[in-house]
Amino acid sequence: MDETSFQAMGEQIKDLNGIDVDRCSGWHEGTRLVRGYTDFDRSTGTINAPLYFSTAYAHPEYGKTTGFCYSRCGNPTRLELENTIAMLEHGKKAWAFSSGMAAISTLLKLFAPGDHVIVGDDLYGGTYRLIEDVYAAYGVDFQMVDATDAQAMRAAIRPTTRGIFVETPTNPMMKVVDLAATAALAHEAGAILIVDNTFLTPYFQKPFDFGADVVVHSGTKYLGGHHDITSGFIVVRDESLVERIFMLSMSEGGMLSPFDSWLTLRSLKTLGVRMERQQANAFALVDFLKQHPRVTQVVYPGDPDHPAYGLSQAQTTGFGAMVSFKLAHAEDVPVCLNRLKLILFAESLGGVESLMTFPLVQTHGAMPADLLDRLGIDDRLLRFSVGLEDPEDLIRDLEQALS
Repeated sequence: MDETSFQAMGEQIKDLNGIDVDRCSGWHEGTRLVRGYTDFDRSTGTINAPLYFSTAYAHPEYGKTTGFCYSRCGNPTRLELENTIAMLEHGKKAWAFSSGMAAISTLLKLFAPGDHVIVGDDLYGGTYRLIEDVYAAYGVDFQMVDATDAQAMRAAIRPTTRGIFVETPTNPMMKVVDLAATAALAHEAGAILIVDNTFLTPYFQKPFDFGADVVVHSGTKYLGGHHDITSGFIVVRDESLVERIFMLSMSEGGMLSPFDSWLTLRSLKTLGVRMERQQANAFALVDFLKQHPRVTQVVYPGDPDHPAYGLSQAQTTGFGAMVSFKLAHAEDVPVCLNRLKLILFAESLGGVESLMTFPLVQTHGAMPADLLDRLGIDDRLLRFSVGLEDPEDLIRDLEQALS
């Protein structure tokens, strides 16, 4: 007897139930992060979520289930993490995957051959590669548009438009997408709005509050926060997509392991304090970089000089800790990277250690030259994930690297 047979008997497994929204109200965000969805186990009193490694679950009797049946369908530790993420995002249901790309890959299977999907043009290079090199071959019509250009977005809408996929802030140029306006445009066209919320996390930004239908995360970044977990998440606002996404996730089996789920639950307890401190450090680094003679451009949504600063204030409670900047000369880039001592020259972002990335040859190497040129991702651009180190030490390291 498999899981679909039990569903046919009317016994939905717990993964389809979604969270109890009422029990999530009343606490402030910092409290929710620390305590999680369940808070603590009433049967044992344990204040940490138990770690369940089991891959199979016994049924009480024929036609009945405890709510779990097989590890691809649900695991109690993973379910606690999923419910916590859904709670934090103001969503209904979440799924935890083995990577952010696994989550995005599952989402893209919502679309069929002939469907038109508008994609923000400034986005993670791995997402671009997945769209262009994998899913375009299956007949899904992807169109890359500047998601911050309202006229261009409206002009891109077609009768076959079924989805809009955006990042905000964008990676790596830190552009800010108007979530409410984009959601209204998507819904007017009968499409869904998918928002990658990796950079700001639900601590600083809640896309569902502005009309988004699906939120996706690379949990490897701020949610995990320590460069030791690879994970991804899909969250939905209501029940309309739950069964379809559950079927896709269960069938493919790219789910997060129980141990990594437990580690992520532990990491979430400090997400608020990490984001606040990393943001404070980012402000200090932006001030330093804007005054440095070798730096020609600094892009940070929390900078009052950012063209969408007011929009950021309106739709977020914080600006995050991702900073992009350009050096005056391309030849200065390898010199700077080679001189760094405290800041690490590495891909990824969002962990407690500060990382410097060269997008042109690292995260965005899969993009064509004309798109890179249009976006401004050139041989002078560096992306800085500001960590938790003392800001004075980070400034000293940049000072000597840029000297």
